[in-house]
Amino acid sequence: MSKQEPSSSNLLHRRLALVAELAGLNAEQLKLTQALAGTEMELLRLELEADAKGAEPQLVQNLHGEQEKASAMRARLRTCEEHIANAEEAMAEIDRLLEESAGG
Repeated sequence: MSKQEPSSSNLLHRRLALVAELAGLNAEQLKLTQALAGTEMELLRLELEADAKGAEPQLVQNLHGEQEKASAMRARLRTCEEHIANAEEAMAEIDRLLEESAGG
């Protein structure tokens, strides 16, 4: 192993930090998914109400507000999923380096 390569101990510490980061990201993803599901249910309710009552101004305003809320949640969820993918890639690289350092 050259001096440029991190030690197994350093790799294991980095891997442990990534495991903790992934746990937090997965928890955030779950919360966002659940919140988005609730918002989408509210959207459906408002759409059904609009179909039944017509396009009342307050109802239309509420519907647009929920649509914007859902759109923002979807964007946050995509960002979270990108962070998860990046952390998983970093962990795969650490696993590869650990295997190499073990002579595997």
